[in-house]
Amino acid sequence: MPHRLSPVAAPSGLPRLSLARRGLLMAACVLPWATLVHAQAPAPRDYATLAMVAEPQTLDPMASSADLVGTIMQHVYETLYTFDAKWNVVPMLAEAAPKISADGKVYTIALRHGVALHNGRTLNADDVVASLQRWMEQSPRGKAVGRQVEHLQAKGPLTVEIALKSPYAPLLAQLALPSGMAAIMAKESIATPLKEFVGTGPYRFKERRPDQYVLLERFDAYSARKEAASGYGGKREALVRELRFVPVPNANTRVEGALAGQYDFADLLPTDALPRLEKAAGKTVPVMTPAFGFPYLVLNTQEGVMASLPLRRAVQTALGEGEMLAAGFGDTRFFVAEGNHFPKESPFYSTAGTDQYNQRNAPKAKELAAQAGYKGETVRILTSRQYDFHYNMALLMAEQLKRAGFKAELNVVDWATLVQRRNDPKLWDIYVTHSGQFPEPMLSPPQLGDGAPGWWDTPAKQAALAAFNTETDPAKRGALWGKVQQTVYDEVPYINVGKFSGLSARSPALDGYTPATWPFFWNTRIK
Repeated sequence: MPHRLSPVAAPSGLPRLSLARRGLLMAACVLPWATLVHAQAPAPRDYATLAMVAEPQTLDPMASSADLVGTIMQHVYETLYTFDAKWNVVPMLAEAAPKISADGKVYTIALRHGVALHNGRTLNADDVVASLQRWMEQSPRGKAVGRQVEHLQAKGPLTVEIALKSPYAPLLAQLALPSGMAAIMAKESIATPLKEFVGTGPYRFKERRPDQYVLLERFDAYSARKEAASGYGGKREALVRELRFVPVPNANTRVEGALAGQYDFADLLPTDALPRLEKAAGKTVPVMTPAFGFPYLVLNTQEGVMASLPLRRAVQTALGEGEMLAAGFGDTRFFVAEGNHFPKESPFYSTAGTDQYNQRNAPKAKELAAQAGYKGETVRILTSRQYDFHYNMALLMAEQLKRAGFKAELNVVDWATLVQRRNDPKLWDIYVTHSGQFPEPMLSPPQLGDGAPGWWDTPAKQAALAAFNTETDPAKRGALWGKVQQTVYDEVPYINVGKFSGLSARSPALDGYTPATWPFFWNTRIK
């Protein structure tokens, strides 16, 4: 035991110390030790480690519609509009809702004053026009919008005008989406490919080390909105100094890292990990994101065996989506097997075409394939293990197709490779992916637009979408969506597997996190 000074009498023969002198002596002995302890105490942590499903293919938010790219870069770049907690479109870089002409064709958008770019300059209308022009040239979503645009121009230092060829109801929602983002960037940073990432967000790009991390740091001159935070809208604050997005492709590694306290956030975990996460109270906190999205299968309508509509219909007949969801998610709390693309509470709920959902009829599928002239060609299924449920669903789908007489081949690659390969129609016949469940049908999947992998482009599609997109009355749009959904079931460009909820995990130290389709980490702090 260490010796301690005591205010007892001094041993015989030694002078007594006054109370004041003993106190000074005690302080002299204790103070160096206290100073040493204080010096060794760790400083409060001011960074968050965020485990993502893969290495992002790019950091250019216009070059890819991958959710991972949008998740990271929404912290760096902002959009004119965004979504609040109820999926209403609300202004972000725009000052307010646009002024819309009586014929619904001209949108006049006033920008906020004094918004700082990461290079120190103030945002202006020329930055917005240049950014949106690039978006309409490069992003699949932007290209679809660009076909509707008559002209885009600055009408002063802080005013932008978008004139449409005809009314286009989804315009503001398209401008708000983080995926394939209509990101507003400094005009002078615009290049192809992007070499500088200069936006207006609460974080700015600092460093990328491939297969190690993407590092973002707080932008101290950030211009926040004044409204209360709601969903992606309202006030954004960078309360953590650094965000470290780390690629962790193996789902089980993300689970173990979350349980060990290695990550402050671990995205999209296997649903069978929920019991372990629930038992690990104090170490990690499971995060359920209800109605997260829907998995779907994209069929290559341009080249290969799936370019045949009769064969796509045969595949649709062979599949049992309910079984696929069970294979992908296991726990029934995580999925719903139903053919309507939108839930019953949505204005876009429709049962059109749903008699073609979840048929699981191998004999009929084999008969349809024979009638279509199928001669045993390989059906190449492109999938990835980064999203555990993608891979498990693909395994079962391959077996269902084999039962129907198809020669199914599974091509398993990492997610970045899948995103790259799906752009080449010679490399695949079906690929597995998923999308968030949004209130505006034109936001997802990208196959409803033009030019997305799958390359669905038929007169029936164009007619159904033209009627739907030019109608601005919400009540009438609901009925018109049913015709679009029927066309999807008739022409099988993609197959909606069902609906699912997402599972992630956060550390107890990550405070203020709000579950979201694209996880965001402004307004969170490290306790």
